Order: sequence, then C-alpha cells, then structure tokens
Amino acid sequence: MQPISITVAALFVATCLMVSASVRAASDPFTLERFEALQAEDALILVDVHAKWCPTCARQTEILKEYRARRPDVELHWLKVDFDSQKKWVKRFRAPRQSTLLLYRGDEQLWFSVAETRAEKVFEAIDAVAGAAP
Repeated sequence: MQPISITVAALFVATCLMVSASVRAASDPFTLERFEALQAEDALILVDVHAKWCPTCARQTEILKEYRARRPDVELHWLKVDFDSQKKWVKRFRAPRQSTLLLYRGDEQLWFSVAETRAEKVFEAIDAVAGAAP
C-alpha cells in the first residue's frame, strides 16, 4: 500500500506545481496603485502595453509565459496596460503603439522595446535586470 500512497502524493505535488505555474504565468491589469506599490518595494516590473486584437502582443504574451515557466525563481511582476482603454497610461509610458514592453526596477526604467518577438532578446533583457542565469 505504501507505493500507492507515494505515487498519489507525488501526483498531488506535481499537480500543485503545475497549477501554481499556470497561475503565476498570468499578468495583472495595470493600476497606478499596484505599479507604485511595486516601485516602492524596488520590485522588477514588466509593463506590457497590450491590445487583445494585436498578433504581435499575442506572441509577446507567449514569450513572457515561456519566460515564467523557464525562470520560476525570477520575481517578475507583469502588468498589462490595455492599449484601447487605458490611453492615459499608454501616453504616460510613451508607448508609440501596442506591443510596447517596458522593464522597471523600482523607479528606474531599464528597458524599452516595441514589437520585440524574438524570445532570446526578451529573455536577455529580463535576465540582465533580474540577475538570472540563462
């Protein structure tokens, strides 16, 4: 009976890890309150100026989910600015269009990119700021 208990326990742990990874892969909607709170914590923040209808944005989302899956230890806070409904923040971040990514550590902007869909470039930028090893 013990081998079955160990197998059940292992399956439970694996399921919890997969659920945790999928929940962590999601972004949060941008709010000024959340952004400022993260800045005050000197957190690593990715601001993603995103549009639901944008194929480049969809590709970036897949890249960022992949990054999270491959680098689960990196504390990256991913905030999505809706390009269509949050024009005030699109302008504030000086995003020339949807598919703009900005990386902050606290108050300091460390990376700005428009329409980047090369996973290795996005990974390199985040790794450089996070101090993560590839």
